[in-house]
Amino acid sequence: MFKGRQLAPTSDIVSMEITHLGSGSRGNSVLLSTPESNVLIDCGFSLKKIESKLQKIRVEPTDIDSILVTHHHSDHSNSALRASKKWGCNLISNAETARRLEWGGISRLKVFSELERIDAGVDISLLTVPVPHDDAENVGVIACGDDGKRAAVVTDLGEVTTELISHLKKCNHISIEANYDHDRLMRGGYPDSLKRRVSGRGGHLSNYQTANALQQIVHPELSSIVLCHLSESNNLPHIAESEVLMGICDSFDGSLSISRQDGPEFSNWIGQSDPEKIVV
Repeated sequence: MFKGRQLAPTSDIVSMEITHLGSGSRGNSVLLSTPESNVLIDCGFSLKKIESKLQKIRVEPTDIDSILVTHHHSDHSNSALRASKKWGCNLISNAETARRLEWGGISRLKVFSELERIDAGVDISLLTVPVPHDDAENVGVIACGDDGKRAAVVTDLGEVTTELISHLKKCNHISIEANYDHDRLMRGGYPDSLKRRVSGRGGHLSNYQTANALQQIVHPELSSIVLCHLSESNNLPHIAESEVLMGICDSFDGSLSISRQDGPEFSNWIGQSDPEKIVV
């Protein structure tokens, strides 16, 4: 049984549960659960909505140990401070994110440096990897349980760096953005300046970029991939899924899922290849 959960995985060898509470331009949050800890990666919804999402998966907000905020943009940070104060949990960010969000003097704030390993709960640690994103010191997150199994959560980046690839090659689960389809972005109604920003080094990953990165990363111990942060204007789930599958189908035999804005819909378990649908 995992901390605060009334549900248990079907396999007795799992070590970490990954649940996308919702992913997209209107809010992002991922719950990482281990037998002794619950950690949120980002808290980009209103406090009322994030509490409602947690209740759907039978997690009490007061069972959250830590909230790590990857960067200051509101779709990742919205209610993090209020949630930390109300639930009595730790708030974790780098110094620039804390400065941009005016978190100075917050007693439960933990500030990390580049590539620093953070104890986020009794049996889970987080390693943060810098990634390029406009006007933000964003990080990808590598979570590690007591058994050494790893899960990655990586969104809001314009390119997958060599350093990030080296860390993702060691992960058993990867949640990574596939933000836009290049043709839909270029044919769409965005101003040219915004098209350049989205598709630039400080923007977001296209389906093609994500597929290309995963081709380099996929290894036999990688059991599940979740595509997240899909643009509602410039992408469609079936387009993202088909382009990524085309790139990795010869080398990957795990599960590939899509995280949508109005989650949670499913959970992935390290040690169990197929995701489990969440029934409300």
